[in-house]
Parts: sequence; structure tokens; C-alpha cells
Amino acid sequence: MAEIIQRDGTWAFDGDTVRITPGPHRSVPLFRQTYGEVAVPLAAVSGIVLEPERRGGRLRLRLREGADPLLQATCGRLPDAADPYRLAVDADRTGVAEYVAEEIRRALLLDRVPKEPVRAYLLPGPPVPVSVRTSDGTVSFDGTEVRIDWADTSERVKRATGPRIIPLGHLVRVEWLPHTGHEDGSLRFVTRETALSELPPEKDPYALDLWGSARRNLLTALVAAAVTARLPHPSTRTAGRDVGPAARNNVPLPASDHHDVLLRRLRELGRLHRDGILTDEEFALTKTAVLRSF
Repeated sequence: MAEIIQRDGTWAFDGDTVRITPGPHRSVPLFRQTYGEVAVPLAAVSGIVLEPERRGGRLRLRLREGADPLLQATCGRLPDAADPYRLAVDADRTGVAEYVAEEIRRALLLDRVPKEPVRAYLLPGPPVPVSVRTSDGTVSFDGTEVRIDWADTSERVKRATGPRIIPLGHLVRVEWLPHTGHEDGSLRFVTRETALSELPPEKDPYALDLWGSARRNLLTALVAAAVTARLPHPSTRTAGRDVGPAARNNVPLPASDHHDVLLRRLRELGRLHRDGILTDEEFALTKTAVLRSF
């Protein structure tokens, strides 16, 4: 077995699996501590590198595209310190790190592991149930449905709609943006009926506006990954893959569903406007965007 133990964590390779365990040190981010141990099958690995740094180096495990629901959900936006596939290496352990990397490279060659994207997730993603409390509310996922309970600090438009329950079968995708020091993040659950919504996260009842504690908000990536792991794999999507906000107008709907979806969406917007939850400007902009899309 090839193994390297560092303050940030331990990587162990037995020829079939790279087992990544976060370290117990308090410097290890809350996200890594909560996510826990990750077992990466060799078939999911595309490569590994040891990048030299000023003091020591950094091991980076590269996974094949589409192999991991966490990477799929976060789209490479996880901060370096929270990324489970990166390990800071002390200067006196770079030799051990290179040995571990070489053992993994050799196994990849012997097993002839391809580098091409995979057509199914090879990692299971975070276990369920999973629940995270944010400044905008608490989001939970039990494997069958997402539930959002709004906080007292949430916008009135959200609190007025009550708890949001979204069955897994209604979801098209999850959109996650991290909360940085200067910009709010968001976690948005996209259904066929809301895929065309242009509401900002703070007013969207299908989205959490992530502000306040960036450290805790990062845990919402676990919810995003857990949901993503149970949605159809991206390889099953048709051309014009709906992988983000820029592709919302490409979400396919059967022709017979268009009329019903349009009416339901307009009725919902009208009710929110009548109740004073949406301003005249917000109602007009959103209604125009919905009508244009149909």
C-alpha cells in the first residue's frame, strides 16, 4: 500500500482505490470534516500530479469527467482548501508524495484506465439524509425530496410561500455558486416549471441566497451533490445540455406540456403580484421572460 499522512489528511492507495481521509486538525475546513472519507475507485481517476510550491507541494488527483457528483454539482468552484482531491504536502514529505503519485500512475497504465468522460457516476456522493442551515433558511434532502424551511431573515416573498417541498422527480438540475467574501452565493433547484425564471436568488422560492457565514454556507455543496447524484447522469441529456443558467432556454419540454406549464407559471406569478410579494417591475420582467420563452 502507498500512503501519505499529512496534517490536512491521509491518502492511501491499495491498487484499486484511493482512500482520502480528512485530517483531525482544526485547520481542516468544516466542509472537508463534514464530507468525511472519500473512496475513489481507480476507474474514476484520469491522473495525478505533484505540484511544487514554495514550501513543499500539493498533490492533485484528477477525476474523469462525470465520475463524481460533487465535482459535477460544484463545477470546479470549491475553494482549494475544501477540495477533497487536493492535499498540501510538507517539504520533507514530497518524496513520499511522489511515490504515491507514481504508484497510482502505474496502476492506471496497467489497468488501461481511459481518460474519456464516463456515462455514469462512479462515486456515490454524500450520504442522505443531509441538512444544512443557512442565513436564508434550512435545506434538507432525504433522497426523495428537497425541503426548504425559510428563516426569519429570508425575503418576504419566500416566507409568504411557506416551506418549499420539491420531489426529486420534478428536478431538472441543481445550480450552486459559492459564497465568497465579497459576493453572495446561491443554491437553486431547477424544475421544468421554474427553469425559465429570472428571479434573483433572494426572491426565488426555489433558491437559497447564501450570505452570512461562508464557512457554513459551503456545506450546501453537500446537498447539491447529494441531489445531483440521484438525478439522471449528464451524459443522458440531449444536445444543448442544460448545465447552467446560460442554458435555461434549452430545457426540453414535451409539446403537450408547454401550455399547462405556461398557465401554471403565470397563475403563480399573478398570485404573488396580487399579494404584494412581487413588485410591479418584478412581475412585469418575470412575466415577459416567461412569455418570451414560450
